[in-house]
Amino acid sequence: MKLILRFILLFPLILVNGVSRAQLDFSDYFTGERFRYDFVLAGNFEELRVYPLSQKREPHWAGSKKSLVDTMGYGTYRYRVMDDSTGKVIFSRGFCTLAQEWQTTAEAKRSEKAFYQALFFPFPKQKVRLSVDSRNWQGEFVPVFETVVDPADYFIIRDKPEEYEVFTVLGNGLPDTHVDLVFLAEGYTAGEKEKFVMDAARMCENIMNVSPFRENRDKFNIQAVWTPSQEGGTDIPGENIYRNTRFNSTFYTFDVARYLTTSDMRTIYDAVSGVPWDHLLVLVNSERYGGGGFYNFLTVCTAGHALTPKVLVHELGHAFAGLGDEYYDSEVAYENYYNLAVEPWEPNLTTLVDFASKWKHLVPDSIPVPTPRTPEYLTVTGVFEGGGYLSKGIFSPMQNCRMKSNGPEEFCSACKRAILAAIEWHTR
Repeated sequence: MKLILRFILLFPLILVNGVSRAQLDFSDYFTGERFRYDFVLAGNFEELRVYPLSQKREPHWAGSKKSLVDTMGYGTYRYRVMDDSTGKVIFSRGFCTLAQEWQTTAEAKRSEKAFYQALFFPFPKQKVRLSVDSRNWQGEFVPVFETVVDPADYFIIRDKPEEYEVFTVLGNGLPDTHVDLVFLAEGYTAGEKEKFVMDAARMCENIMNVSPFRENRDKFNIQAVWTPSQEGGTDIPGENIYRNTRFNSTFYTFDVARYLTTSDMRTIYDAVSGVPWDHLLVLVNSERYGGGGFYNFLTVCTAGHALTPKVLVHELGHAFAGLGDEYYDSEVAYENYYNLAVEPWEPNLTTLVDFASKWKHLVPDSIPVPTPRTPEYLTVTGVFEGGGYLSKGIFSPMQNCRMKSNGPEEFCSACKRAILAAIEWHTR
């Protein structure tokens, strides 16, 4: 039995477009502050349940004040914010988590586990209903949780955020009209502040050297938050190495040696509670190869490996633009990750169930579909079998791409299109 795993934030398209055309006025519903709803996702391979923890009022809403209701339809979860008096959707987002990846592992079939999460939206002026939905095995959203948020509730935490030293790496303008990336220091000790700032600046250039980030450099703000650790590096459980670090990052996630993540999201969110941000990147002080990225959730990457520039951009492709992995012959912990009878939500993968909604318009009429993985089609946009951890049944846009391997310097045309759409969404 397949779980409630593939749950994302697509409303019916007609409804989304209808809301979008209405052009919600931000000031009618929201203040300029940020609302944070903390909860736990817990369960097993069949289902995940939401357990509320706390609510918090934070100083800065950094997101667009025009792009409020999601039209992308990406992610394995979604959350919707509805005006309590009318039921009108006034904000929504799709997202992914480490929890739903864990659901597809063998461990989830024999045990239960909990993951700390939080949802963010502009602080409401009046009561709203918050709904969390998940995509089931058939690709449909099912509600898993709903609650009422009352901005006058005195249980909403309003404490002053802890202050950390913040460095501007790239500054181009107001948060609500730019993409706001924030680097956090992980595994840097108190005497390594200068190293962290230099590493963050280098990571910034690694991102901005790749198209289409390069052509849109002026649409980004990038900051670095100094969050020193007691010890340097990160945990490597498979080698019995453990370090006391700020965000408790670790290799061997799901027992895959290169998979670097953290489950300590509460500490991360507390560290940026006073900072404007759209996307968070945890920069790990290690020379080891590895990283991880989750749509509208988190990017984690080491700072010192020779392939770090490519790993960082790959993981940011997941986190920022919802891109899927195009490789199909590398070690992963997942089982039955995709339903081949359903079109994947990722913009760079297709099962051909609804290819017209993907990059079909980018494929010349002279290119056969499916497209053979032969030298003749090495540099063209086509429909190549293999992707999403499967060699059969899922297709990707090029034989090789930044989302497939560390060979290419650039993204394929379909991935570039998705990244450009994400940039436009954040900056209009």
